[in-house]
Amino acid sequence: MAWLRGVFLASGSLSLAGGRTHLEFVVAEADAAPLAARLAAVDLPASSRARRGRGVVTWKGGETVSTFLRRIGAGPALLELEARQVSRSLRGELNRVLNAESANLTRTVSAAGRQLAAISRLERDGVLLDEPALVRRVADARRETPEATITELAERLGLHRSAVQRSLERLERVALHGRALGREQPAPLA
Repeated sequence: MAWLRGVFLASGSLSLAGGRTHLEFVVAEADAAPLAARLAAVDLPASSRARRGRGVVTWKGGETVSTFLRRIGAGPALLELEARQVSRSLRGELNRVLNAESANLTRTVSAAGRQLAAISRLERDGVLLDEPALVRRVADARRETPEATITELAERLGLHRSAVQRSLERLERVALHGRALGREQPAPLA
């Protein structure tokens, strides 16, 4: 390991840019294959190739690079690598969560808008009063809290989420297609 540490200090470089970990040794072309073999012998297989008349031995995986740094005693570099990996992982997870929340919020706002328009239309046409009490109760709750999710409406009303969702779907269906399609009918045979 001391020899490998010396080779790294003399001809190695570690790059953490662009979200990728890349460690390489740039050595004489004739030394690349023996260096790669020596690394493989200590369970750190690396790729080797010639580049502009020089030998290049490379790792591109963060796990192998971390193992190598740990074995040669490069503690500060290892800590920096791990800190960047954790930071990148957290940033990625945060972006995924924010994107999902943003998409959910967009869907909730869009659905609430459709539902409020349907409720207004049914009320204007005098049809809302003909709907079952549960549907009217859900419609009132939607009007009172247009920003609420279906789950929040269900909790507020003390109902199952599915009952609230079916009521809201019914309101939209009746507003779009009239009373005949608003009533539950058996599904047509395929």
